[in-house]
Amino acid sequence: MAGLACVFVLTGIVLLPQQYFRDPLPARLQDGLTLAVSVLIESLPFVILGILLSVVIQVWVPPTVIERMLPRRAWARRAVLSLLGMLIPVCECGNVPFARGLMMRGLSVPDTLTFLIAAPIVNPIVILTTHQAFGWDDGILVARLVGGYLIANLIGWLYSRHPDPASLLTPSFRDACDAVAAESSETRAHRSVRQAVVELRAIMPALVIGSAIAGAVQVLIPRDVLLAIGSDPVLSIFAMTSLALVVAICSNVDAFFALSFASAFTPGSIVAFLIVGPLIDVKMLALMRTTFRTRVLIGIVAVVIPAAFVIGTAVNLLA
Repeated sequence: MAGLACVFVLTGIVLLPQQYFRDPLPARLQDGLTLAVSVLIESLPFVILGILLSVVIQVWVPPTVIERMLPRRAWARRAVLSLLGMLIPVCECGNVPFARGLMMRGLSVPDTLTFLIAAPIVNPIVILTTHQAFGWDDGILVARLVGGYLIANLIGWLYSRHPDPASLLTPSFRDACDAVAAESSETRAHRSVRQAVVELRAIMPALVIGSAIAGAVQVLIPRDVLLAIGSDPVLSIFAMTSLALVVAICSNVDAFFALSFASAFTPGSIVAFLIVGPLIDVKMLALMRTTFRTRVLIGIVAVVIPAAFVIGTAVNLLA
């Protein structure tokens, strides 16, 4: 419950009137705290929903149900899992605990990674908000959806070639999987509560840390520098990719944030932002670190950033 305590402490610091402090907080520190708490507040409902879905999968759904619903061929199974986000309209924060639940019920690491990378983009809320912000202009919506789908399947295929996928998981998560496999005779209600507490203890500290980093970096990066290079077809992609890594905005609403840059930045850079942010921003990486080893996160970043750059460049050439 340490994560929840941090949430209340950060919120209190931001909301307390300045007169309660003998020496007022510096403006940048106040802005950083406000941004960090806003990321937390925006993410928390989806995290809770993801944890609830995770508990349902782990406790209430029979283990064989998911396996029976998926194709037997590996590539077809990953292709279907890439679209599972259409049925689970939560952002990237909620997908992490849900993905943990899938692995605890026997889904392989490559299959889970495919779902985890695709779901923040290929879900109905993200499609609707992106269309609301950009319509069909410059192919931004199509490039985001197709790009996210292809990147997810590429990552799933790459990790399916790994000789020991279990070694990609953190020891703490492997222990949690073993505990699920050795379930006692507890009632489902008791197991649900216990598993919800396990997920909260694993996810919340990472969410708080990721949000704090996002808030700190946002007040340190000079936005005027980003805007100065926004019209360059190459530098604009690098700039928006860098911005996507640190602002940590929920994928359900990030299109409206990106819209504010559309007049100054190239369409390809907007697409790169909309692809990179939901997949590998600092908050998402902190959450994934609860389950996957650091080398997995490095590998995902090494695939996502070049792929987003290629897709963004193609959009700039065609727009």
